[in-house]
Amino acid sequence: MLGLGNVLMGDEGVGVHVVRALEGHELPQGVECLDGGTGGFILLEPMQDADRIVMIDAAADGNPIGTVSRTVPRFSRDYPPTLTAHDVGIKDLLDLFYMLDGGREVVLYAITIDPRQPITMSLSPRVAEAAKVAIAEILAELQSPESRQQELAAQPITHISASAQL
Repeated sequence: MLGLGNVLMGDEGVGVHVVRALEGHELPQGVECLDGGTGGFILLEPMQDADRIVMIDAAADGNPIGTVSRTVPRFSRDYPPTLTAHDVGIKDLLDLFYMLDGGREVVLYAITIDPRQPITMSLSPRVAEAAKVAIAEILAELQSPESRQQELAAQPITHISASAQL
C-alpha cells in the first residue's frame, strides 16, 4: 500500500491519510503500508520489492468531489490529473517502473478533491467520507479471493461516490 500526497495541503494528502488508517487494520500477511508523501524516484526501490502495488492518491479528474476511482494505470497518461509537484514525479516513476519491471500490476485508488486547497492537515468532510469508502474497498479487495482480484483488475475504472452516502 503506497499512500501519496502532501498532508500539509488538506485533501491533497488523502492518500497518506488512507494508508495511515489502513495501518490500524488487520491486513493480510505480507501487506505493508508506506507513506510515500510527495514521493518521486525514491519510491522505485520499495515498488520493485513489492509483489503487488496499491497506490492511493488525490485527483483533480473532473468527477464530483469525493468520488473514489479504481484503475490500473499502465503508463503515465493513464494516471488521473493530480495537483502538486508530485504529479510529474509519480507519472515518471510509473513509466520507469514498468520499463524496468515489466508486468507487475499497479492498482490506483484515486479520490477526487477540489483543486483549491487551503494549508491545513485536516481532510474536508466530503473527502474524509471518501477516504472511509476507499479504505473499505481496499480492505475488501485485500480480503477477496484471487479470482475477485483478477475480476477487479479487468475493470478499467470504478466510481464510488462518497458524497451520495452523506
